Amino acid sequence: MNKYYTKDSCPVCEGSRFEFFLECVDYTVSKEKFKIVKCLDCDMHFTNPIPYEDHIGEYYKSESYISHSSTNKGIINKLYQIVRKRTLKQKVGLVSRLAKGKMALDIGAGTGHFLNAMTEAGFDALGLEPDNDARALAKKTFNVDIQAIDELCAQQESTFDVITMWHVLEHVYNLKKDLDQIINTLKEDGTLIVAVPNRDSYDAKYYQSFWAAYDLPIHLYHFNPKNIEQLFEQYDMKVEEVLPMKFDAFYVSMLSEKYKHGNLFNAFVRGLLSNVKAKKGTYSSQIYILKKKS
Repeated sequence: MNKYYTKDSCPVCEGSRFEFFLECVDYTVSKEKFKIVKCLDCDMHFTNPIPYEDHIGEYYKSESYISHSSTNKGIINKLYQIVRKRTLKQKVGLVSRLAKGKMALDIGAGTGHFLNAMTEAGFDALGLEPDNDARALAKKTFNVDIQAIDELCAQQESTFDVITMWHVLEHVYNLKKDLDQIINTLKEDGTLIVAVPNRDSYDAKYYQSFWAAYDLPIHLYHFNPKNIEQLFEQYDMKVEEVLPMKFDAFYVSMLSEKYKHGNLFNAFVRGLLSNVKAKKGTYSSQIYILKKKS
């Protein structure tokens, strides 16, 4: 039985004219090759073909998928854990600045680190996560009850002051259907915070097929700032602010060097150059602050 299928329309504009962009290896799990195509109508890049939804979970089963793990094995993981403590504070500070109330939803809550930090900061926070193992680890580590992603459909309209999606949008299988539901649960004056890798960054262009943030096939979409604006325009959402995630340039460069059998020194240099060379809209990963149009 074939476990892959080919998309016949662009996930953003629904156009049907594509061209080949890049082929990458799944370095973390299967070692299979997957392709990225470019939409000739809106310039969106996306993985095509992709595994069927009931097979995609197979490609997440790796110890190196750190967002669902608390491992300290290896220097990359150790550095990730150190940086995460700092970035958690920054994320909670950002949410506190933007949210007009305390009702929060974290989609793709992983092992609950951010959800726990939000709860400790006084937010009434709900986390949703598709992975059973991640939810179990969150319960064990922080005693937080993260719900299955299916619970998204059970959320009431106009419930949340803030919704966060930290490196989640690129994974969402039913993109437009789920976004419609997500935005429906956001209050009229609420804030949606979306963080995604940026294919326009220096490190993406330098590493090309080795760029770890392509992360095929679990990253289904490969955004740049223009694509984000195009996508959310369809939901009457406007990008109010764009913020850099500067640590991501170093982390992604370390993984990319690992894939190409490089070294950590070069990873540091490339990560630094990525941040130095970045102009508005060209950091390795970026946070988009979105609001409903008034």
